[in-house]
Amino acid sequence: MSAEGGTKAIIAALAANLGIAASKFVAFVFTGSSSMLAESIHSVADSGNQALLLVGRKRSQRARTPQHPFGYGRERYFYAFVVAVVLFTVGALFSLYEGIHKITDPHEVESPAWAFGVLIVAILLESFSFRTAIGESNQLRGEKSWWQFIRHAKAPELPVVLLEDLGALVGLILALFGVTMAVVTHNGVWDGVGTVGIGLLLGAIAVILAVETKSLLIGEGADPEVERQIVASLESVEEVDRVIHIRTQYLGPEELLIAAKIAVHHDETAAEIARGINAAEDKVRSQFPEARLIYLEPDLYQSAPQATEPAGKSAEEHIEVTTDVGKTTS
Repeated sequence: MSAEGGTKAIIAALAANLGIAASKFVAFVFTGSSSMLAESIHSVADSGNQALLLVGRKRSQRARTPQHPFGYGRERYFYAFVVAVVLFTVGALFSLYEGIHKITDPHEVESPAWAFGVLIVAILLESFSFRTAIGESNQLRGEKSWWQFIRHAKAPELPVVLLEDLGALVGLILALFGVTMAVVTHNGVWDGVGTVGIGLLLGAIAVILAVETKSLLIGEGADPEVERQIVASLESVEEVDRVIHIRTQYLGPEELLIAAKIAVHHDETAAEIARGINAAEDKVRSQFPEARLIYLEPDLYQSAPQATEPAGKSAEEHIEVTTDVGKTTS
């Protein structure tokens, strides 16, 4: 995901939510509707979440240090996980509490025109934000379904904004339903029912976000098809006989670590092996620019290791050549 595209979607959502939050609070003051109060808190939480995503993007760009030799790319995953926690604790739990309170102690909605006007305006603004997020996501989604995109995206911002905007739109519809039913029936319980519905919706979205961002935070590897392409790229280099095994992990949305043991020809010199490794790295990076760190360990391939030797080790020789972006070879 490009930095510009992700930032555009986040800023659009932030601007929409700030305006919506202010208007909902005004409507709550005039109507006393618990649905409006829940939606107000929801919009405030969403605004804070977008701010957290921007902070995460900024902090992830810091240069690596001796204490953090692989950089700070995972800061984006951490802040996305915090967003899920905030959405659950602030949005979902507060809405459930307020809804249950309104059901047990119902009051009629006052000045409903304020609620209807604000909800309609909020739906229009959220639709604009949702449309922006969909447009940015379509540039990266390809042929994947929306659920596959949310499940497998390595950059957390767009899935978070998509789910937040979807939750906001559905929540506004629930609030509109609750207020409408409360006005029509003169029974404030419906307002509480709409508020509980908003709380359950936010809780479900928060759980999905927490599960997905937790997986990224722990460390996800490249998709199986991408790994197959990396293996094919390595094995296309003349000096590489085959890839014995490979491990990949995303250190950040745009930074992929590749570690592989490759089989080399038994009669090659150390210089030839080093030259082959550099060529293999260049080949992989030309196809996968996000492969910032590549560590290749050359070995002699044997299909059935002897019992007296460690698996994957050759009795004749074992040469280790490790390189990174700077082409440091040892």
